[in-house]
Amino acid sequence: MKKHLLIAATAIALVLPGLSSAAFAESHEHGKFSAEDVSAFADAKIAGLKAGLKLTPAQEKNWPTLETALRDIGKARAARAAEAREKFKEHHEHPNVIEGLRLRSKLLAARAADFEKLSDAAKPLYDSLDDAQKRRFHVLLHVIARGHGHHWDEHDGGHEDKDGH
Repeated sequence: MKKHLLIAATAIALVLPGLSSAAFAESHEHGKFSAEDVSAFADAKIAGLKAGLKLTPAQEKNWPTLETALRDIGKARAARAAEAREKFKEHHEHPNVIEGLRLRSKLLAARAADFEKLSDAAKPLYDSLDDAQKRRFHVLLHVIARGHGHHWDEHDGGHEDKDGH
C-alpha cells in the first residue's frame, strides 16, 4: 500500500509544474499565456483528473482536500518559479557556485515540503480508491503532466543546461 501511495505522490508531483503559471508562462510553440489562460488550464487538468477517477459519492468527500492542495501548491510553485528565474538570471550573469548551491537547496526543500503536503492531502482519497481507480489516478496524472510537451523534471526556475542541471 505504501508503494502505491509513493507512486501516486510522485505522479502528483509530476503534474504540479503544469498547474503553475511557470510551466505555461513561456511556451516556445504558443507564445505567452495570460493568467486567465493559466487558470483555465489548471481548472481543466484538475477536472480531468476528477472525471477520470469516476469517484463514488463516498470518495467525493475526500476530493476537496486534494484539489485544494493541488491549487495551493501550484500557486506557490509559480511564485517560487518567478523568483527563481530572476535569481538564476543573476547567477548566470555572475556565477557563484556557493550561491547557486544555496538557491538549489532552497528550491529542493520547498519541493520536498510540497511532496509532504500532497502526500497528506492525497492519502485519504487514494486509500478509498479501488485498484482500477488507482491505476487511472497514476496514468491520468502522468498524461496530464506530459500534455504540454514540457520536460517535467525541470527545476523551479524552468532552466536547465544541456546536462539537465
